[in-house]
Amino acid sequence: MHRRHRLDHRASRARPLARVGSATLLLAGVLAPLAAGATNGYFLDGYGAKAEGQAGVGIAWAQDALAAASNPAGTALVGDRVDLGVVWFAPRRSADIVGNAFGADASYNGDGKKNFFLPEFGYSRQLSSTLGAGVAVYGNGGLNTQYAANPYARFGATGTAGVDLEQLFVSPSIAWKPAADQSLGIALNVAYQRFSAQGIGFFGGFSSSPGNVSDKGTDTTLGAGIRVGWTGTLAPGLTAGATWASKVHGSFDKYKGLFADGGRFDVPDNYGIGITYRPSQDWTIGLDVQTIDYSHVSAVGDSVASLLQGVPLGAPGGPGFGWRNVTVGKLALAYQVDSGLVLRAGYSHAGQTVPSSQTFFNILAPGVVQDHITIGATQALGGTGELTGFLAVAPGKTVNGAGSIAPGFPPGGFGGGEANVQLKETILGASYAWKL
Repeated sequence: MHRRHRLDHRASRARPLARVGSATLLLAGVLAPLAAGATNGYFLDGYGAKAEGQAGVGIAWAQDALAAASNPAGTALVGDRVDLGVVWFAPRRSADIVGNAFGADASYNGDGKKNFFLPEFGYSRQLSSTLGAGVAVYGNGGLNTQYAANPYARFGATGTAGVDLEQLFVSPSIAWKPAADQSLGIALNVAYQRFSAQGIGFFGGFSSSPGNVSDKGTDTTLGAGIRVGWTGTLAPGLTAGATWASKVHGSFDKYKGLFADGGRFDVPDNYGIGITYRPSQDWTIGLDVQTIDYSHVSAVGDSVASLLQGVPLGAPGGPGFGWRNVTVGKLALAYQVDSGLVLRAGYSHAGQTVPSSQTFFNILAPGVVQDHITIGATQALGGTGELTGFLAVAPGKTVNGAGSIAPGFPPGGFGGGEANVQLKETILGASYAWKL
């Protein structure tokens, strides 16, 4: 009799996990086209409305079922819950070309598409006092530009110019507590990527595969990696955490003449540490430091300078966007006003991904913002629900070119001068949670 009761209990635990797994796959399929955005390069500052309201701080501060996106160790710490949210992302991107012999100084607006929506979904379940499982579905980020007036027209390009990169992650996770104040976790990061480019066909003259540079429609790729993490209490009120995510392989065959290594486009490895301190029952302070290894992905990190040395686009180790690795520092503060209301604020600062010598190619991908200021709040509702909202602003940032338009390449030259790129962002989001 007791054995049957245990089996029934286990089955009741398994059924919700199976139902949520099916719902997750359906949600990912429906919402994948909506996942586009960018902050630190093209990674979002944070995942889940609570973390996003505090500049992304979450490595040692698990608060909802999307905790695994930052650190899978948090899956064993957030209880039984479902979180469903959406983020409105409004980037403003533009570029200038100045001092160029092929045309007058001009400014270009890349906001052909102004509004993006990123879905977020999380489910977590405590399987026992020491074991938790869950799944997180979220937009990792992306890049989008659409120039009605083509910045490269003076060099022979035609049509509307721009690129669109979208990334959606589905991350099932499991976490184990070897002690009451310690947690270890692992997540499978399944990444679905979409990419398209248009209006840059003139670069085909410098490609190993001229017919696979531009205007090939949307290409997709699916890959997987892992994220591992730890979090634990170091002293009363003091919690630390660490996490690492592997590279996720991907390839856009339709654009094998644009991206280095025959269209290879991986999600870079990234890692971070965090600390959370609670000086009192009402106040919490958090600090995260995250590094994203963009230079480990040739398509993103290789310099366009190799083009001047005769290495064509799409070749092994070929030219890329020249992005540097970026380290992001994030600081957050939360105040528990009463039993139902929490207020949050945060600030993050990132290194500059785009060197001034690489701005000509990065007219297509001006991921140059460095600072984010955020506010957020959570209000408990009747029963088991809670509502969270946040606002994040990235002040405008400009990177002015320095030697960015080569005067002597190709034969006859691009006419010299400089390309300057600008980006600013506004991000607004909300989520609703059910505590099960």
